[in-house]
Amino acid sequence: MKVEFINPFIKATTGVLKTLTDIDFVTGKPYVKASPYTAKEVLIIVGITGEIRGQVVITLDVAFAKKMASMMMMGMPVDELDELSKSALSELGNMIMGNTATLLFNEGVSVDITPPTLMVGQQLSISSGSMRTICIPLTAPGLGELILDLSIKE
Repeated sequence: MKVEFINPFIKATTGVLKTLTDIDFVTGKPYVKASPYTAKEVLIIVGITGEIRGQVVITLDVAFAKKMASMMMMGMPVDELDELSKSALSELGNMIMGNTATLLFNEGVSVDITPPTLMVGQQLSISSGSMRTICIPLTAPGLGELILDLSIKE
């Protein structure tokens, strides 16, 4: 996968997270994951079509997902992942991928995104088929870690 495709995903994700949390997330070193792989408890899955195709899986643990949903809902306490907090997390996927699509378009790459799918559970296993998965960890002190898994075909 070309770095010019990876950078818009990182820039959009860190930008959206900064806007929502007012915290600078630190981007860890990207690495390749073998398929299938086990994910954390909360997944936001968004498909990509157009000049590049594939999927993006945003993974978080439940504690971080609750904190993120609370911040997105103006500080409303989130004790459990109910329908409202799940909707907020799905919107997080929309915001990240919408911004990514805009950045890619500005670089001459046209893509569309699918509505996000949110999954919550234990020992979730993701298979990206024949696509390589590039994992990008993003961490914020005191808040948690969000993992961006990119499985893209050019």
